[in-house]
Amino acid sequence: MSEARGVLVAGIGNLFLGDDGFGPEVVRRLAADGEPLPGGVRVVDYGIRGMHLAYDLLDGYDALVLVDACAGGGVPGELTLLQVGVDDLGTGEFDAHGMNPVAVLANLAKLGGTLPLTHLVGCTPADVGEGIGLSEAVAAAVPPAVAEVRALVARLTAAGPSPAPRPARTPAPERTRRS
Repeated sequence: MSEARGVLVAGIGNLFLGDDGFGPEVVRRLAADGEPLPGGVRVVDYGIRGMHLAYDLLDGYDALVLVDACAGGGVPGELTLLQVGVDDLGTGEFDAHGMNPVAVLANLAKLGGTLPLTHLVGCTPADVGEGIGLSEAVAAAVPPAVAEVRALVARLTAAGPSPAPRPARTPAPERTRRS
């Protein structure tokens, strides 16, 4: 990206709630797999620290890639790629002690920031009850999600800074399903 403010890849989720730990697991594997990312890409496990993400976004990134478990009616382990714009956010009550990505992003302007081009790499969870560890279906979706984040980051860094994002919903090219 020119004048690399770069791309922020943010893992979102609570690893004490089963499949809600999908985002942190994907960014952990992304950081640990030994394959370098393009310059200007920062990978962070935010867990449930919404205020931390909000403040980091004030640094001004060209793009944001959120990685999170998201219930969308699909089968557990199904990956979805969405582009998120301001119009998709509505309003949300911001909790400085929790992580509601929609509320964090919706309130970014109140903190003096601007929503960068934003994508979500989401996975349909099987179980978000108390407990540590991903279900079999969601664990199987982690490697394809890492590949999807890498491909998205490559496209974002090759494209350079983008105009204001347009809401668009497109499914990820690869879907992971377990019987």
